[in-house]
Amino acid sequence: MRILFVAATSFEVGSLFESGDIGEKNEKKTHRTHLSPHQSVLITGVGMVATAYALGLELAKNQYDLAINLGIAGCFDRGIALGDLVEITHDTIAELGAQDDESFLPIADMGFGESVFKASKPLSDIYPDAGLKQATAITVNTVHGHKASIQKIQKRLNPQIESMEGAAFFYACREAGVHCMQIRAVSNYVEKRNRDAWQIGLAVKNLNTFAVNLLNNLK
Repeated sequence: MRILFVAATSFEVGSLFESGDIGEKNEKKTHRTHLSPHQSVLITGVGMVATAYALGLELAKNQYDLAINLGIAGCFDRGIALGDLVEITHDTIAELGAQDDESFLPIADMGFGESVFKASKPLSDIYPDAGLKQATAITVNTVHGHKASIQKIQKRLNPQIESMEGAAFFYACREAGVHCMQIRAVSNYVEKRNRDAWQIGLAVKNLNTFAVNLLNNLK
């Protein structure tokens, strides 16, 4: 099975490069590196535009059976601990639509497209012992950090996780006909920006431990 690991930055998945049979870390912002004859990692750059472009280009040139998005993320759900990993089942492009005074019109309600995308393959199919909690997510251009806007998005969509790439990843995979899944490690809670409370190091450590275990499980 040909598998493509996808991440926004090399920083988030550095251990994959160390575990690869023939790969080595590339410091370019966007690049693909072979980990083995059947496994590669694609670094797209941060955000929906970079992710959709890099992944679309890669999937147009090369065939894969499965794409796995790995990254850190913010969390609205205080029942999920900092550092925990979750499997994203549904992801919504939260800002795709129009404002109608105090209301928001999703792009689907306007008849111009869609904003909700799903994983097409569960983690349990390839890693039954992972035991990750499943969660829903939103994908944004501007991460939330203002109390009023946080309350508004929670009321409208009730998300658990927030990233800047997830829904674009799901969309690109769906359009290319490639099975996909998304795994996120929680680095911070979605609140007024408070860097002192972030646990990025823990989230990256746990994400990399999971990624290496997954890679070994697939061999």
